[in-house]
Amino acid sequence: MMKAKLIGILLLAVAACTPKSEYQVMLERELASEVRNDSLFLGFHFGMSQKDFYASCWDMNKQGLLIQGPSNLSVEYFLDDELDFPAFMRFYPQFDQQNAIYNMPVEFVYKAYAPWDKTTSSDSLLLDVKDLMEDWYGEGFVFLEDPEGARSVWVKVDGNRRIRIFKRDVSVVAMDISDMTNGKMKEKDG
Repeated sequence: MMKAKLIGILLLAVAACTPKSEYQVMLERELASEVRNDSLFLGFHFGMSQKDFYASCWDMNKQGLLIQGPSNLSVEYFLDDELDFPAFMRFYPQFDQQNAIYNMPVEFVYKAYAPWDKTTSSDSLLLDVKDLMEDWYGEGFVFLEDPEGARSVWVKVDGNRRIRIFKRDVSVVAMDISDMTNGKMKEKDG
């Protein structure tokens, strides 16, 4: 019995001494700053109501800026000159219990993607999207490599706003922009 307690205490001590990951240090530092960055893109922002999101999309659709994405499951914005090749940016936010935006999943794909053309693959698109996001949100993205090779990501945390960019498959780059102070994100991240 005493031996089991000693082993338990030893395991807790070792776990407490484990260094925090670069990501965890960055996240804690930025959250402690209490800086709020709620802007997303195209006038969307964290805390925007579902009703206001739909109204904004409707207005931009009437202006020809946005259209319905594939299968009517997303909103589609066309990036004509912002990347190396014209691309589609598809997005649809996640809303919390108050029907306010707390997370914005986004997908990018080059319009002319072809499996035989490596310049239009997600390997090229990933760096292209990262560079565009640095134009939109500033520099400071950090590349975090998954030691098991499951998913490596570019990450930036600015106060409450976390941006992650990663390859979804051979043609698609995914990004999510999350309000890390929202209770829903704390549940997901924890």
